[in-house]
Amino acid sequence: MPSATLTSKGQITLPKAIRDLLRLSAGDRVDFIVRELKGLLHRKGMKPLSVEAMNAVIRRRAAGRA
Repeated sequence: MPSATLTSKGQITLPKAIRDLLRLSAGDRVDFIVRELKGLLHRKGMKPLSVEAMNAVIRRRAAGRA
C-alpha cells in the first residue's frame, strides 16, 4: 500500500502509483476527506473486538498460530 511522509513543513509527496491512478499532474488540486472507519466491517451477530483483542489475534497470526 502506498504511503507518504509528512515533512516538518506540513507537506507530503503523493506516491507515483497514486498520482498515476488518479491521473494527477503538476498544478492539480487534491481535496482530503477524513472518514471514521468504525463499524465499516460490522457483521450481523458478531461482537465488536477491542483493540487489545485485535492485537492479540495479529500477534498469534504473525507467530504462525491460528
